[in-house]
Amino acid sequence: MATITITDLEVHFRVGVPDTERAQRQRLLLTLEMEHDVQTAVEHDDLTATIDYAAVADKIDALGRGQEWKLIEKLASDVADLVLTHYPATAVTVTVKKFPLPQAAQVSVKLARQRPAGNDRQ
Repeated sequence: MATITITDLEVHFRVGVPDTERAQRQRLLLTLEMEHDVQTAVEHDDLTATIDYAAVADKIDALGRGQEWKLIEKLASDVADLVLTHYPATAVTVTVKKFPLPQAAQVSVKLARQRPAGNDRQ
């Protein structure tokens, strides 16, 4: 088992509780930690046997087009669901960082999900 990590993927999504905050896209940083058995990929040096992190990044970017969220918790949940639906990760942890408070470096939420037992995606 290995952890494939995308650290601080920069996206610009509409997120925030007040309508005025969601009126403009804002910069967010997403970190994903995806658990996956990479043995076959290692043995055969084969991208199709692992998680294509570039494809994950593109799919997350597409998720944010035409969509908005009030809570970064919901965004993190949607990203976790996307990974577990479209990629063979057995578990995923998603951290969403937002920068709404001038007196704080960031606000973040970290959410972990596992693939339900018997729901193998190959």
